[in-house]
Amino acid sequence: MFTGIVEELGEIVAIEHLGDASRFQVRGPVVTEGAKHGDSIAVNGVCLTVVDLIEDAEGTRFSADVMAETLGRSSLGALDIGSRVNLERPMALGGRLGGHIVQGHVDGTGAIVDRKLSEHWEIVKISLPAELSRYVVEKGSITVDGISLTVVDAGPDYFTVSLIPTTLALTTLGVKQAGDPVNLEVDVLAKYVERLLGRDNGNNPQGNNPQGNNPRNNGPQGNGTQDKEATA
Repeated sequence: MFTGIVEELGEIVAIEHLGDASRFQVRGPVVTEGAKHGDSIAVNGVCLTVVDLIEDAEGTRFSADVMAETLGRSSLGALDIGSRVNLERPMALGGRLGGHIVQGHVDGTGAIVDRKLSEHWEIVKISLPAELSRYVVEKGSITVDGISLTVVDAGPDYFTVSLIPTTLALTTLGVKQAGDPVNLEVDVLAKYVERLLGRDNGNNPQGNNPQGNNPRNNGPQGNGTQDKEATA
């Protein structure tokens, strides 16, 4: 699990095309400190697995295999040698949740629509796939290229975010322009709520009662409520 707080701007230093996959080499001295084979690192919001760690005169880089499914469903397929990427290690158990719960599983891609400069921040408008719009609400959380952001305005096919100077300086959103693709991950809690409500509306094989039709649930504890013995 990640938090959407980018630790450093990395760089794609090599791409090896393997037919149905690609192997990326990414330079990132901060996220590779203490890393080992099999560890996870989020690259522009996509959770990738470290294959190798390579040391050279310019520092440490790591390689990761990206399958065709990931290349097709995220913006990683548009990266080239020299592209800057947002990097984050998984949150350590007991660490602070600085952003929000981020899985590193991209739900879709959008694109920068336009940018409006203000004195102390910048408003960025981003296109939104129609199937994801129901998960995006004003003042809710969304992950853009691995960055945890708060939604300012939510439309049927777009949303806007307000970026402070720190975000502009330390992430890829500081340099992306209109038309550039971005990875989107909606708040996983919204998806769980939708699934639970869907089950209650008739998709539960045990009926509309999420506890089932067990007569124990209709006892003195009240309709639809399990007693303490049943939950022990």
